[in-house]
Amino acid sequence: MAIRLNRLQPPRLNHEKQLPPPFSAARTRLSFRINSALTSSNAQKLIQSGAVRPILPKDATTTMNSEGFVLLDIRPEWEREKAHVKGSLHVPLFVKDLDNSPITLLKKWVHFGYIGLWTGQNFTMINPEFLKQVEAAVPDKETKLLVACGEGLRSMMAASKLHTGGYKKLGWLAGGFNRAGDDDFPAVEGPEKLQYATIGGFSYYLLQLLILLKVVGKSN
Repeated sequence: MAIRLNRLQPPRLNHEKQLPPPFSAARTRLSFRINSALTSSNAQKLIQSGAVRPILPKDATTTMNSEGFVLLDIRPEWEREKAHVKGSLHVPLFVKDLDNSPITLLKKWVHFGYIGLWTGQNFTMINPEFLKQVEAAVPDKETKLLVACGEGLRSMMAASKLHTGGYKKLGWLAGGFNRAGDDDFPAVEGPEKLQYATIGGFSYYLLQLLILLKVVGKSN
């Protein structure tokens, strides 16, 4: 299977400056974002080289049943609560950012105005305990893990971290749960469809309206 991936160009930092609080916290978060970009770039290389195997949602259940892959859901808790595959493991790659420093509060306000209000997504940070939590849930690093998220981007980052941490038998759910059909994962729990679990905020109500109009159109 050939999947075309665009390379991410991580930003460059030429100089390090000593910053007083609360700017030191902001610098830590900047370093998180830079590391995330580097991790995503590495994940693309792993997928292109075949070290991480891309698996389409329509093939996921068959692959899990026939080859013994374990589905690892790395979405945040609020997405998983809406819909998740029964029996899947859950370790979030991103968690809600609870920091209330002035800089972070400003970022949260901007995030809510431009992203949160429309998508319903919380302001998050990378889970610093991600690898340790996966190791606790899956101590055998020879286990085949199919790493999944909503769109496929966060799971690429997670797969890269897991590969670096010693898990070498990895699959990546290409396109994420958003690309799943209604019958791709037969055992789904939660109040929403799996492919809509990422959608929140105003966009969720717009989606419901579109679904309603589609149903009315079919009935007519």
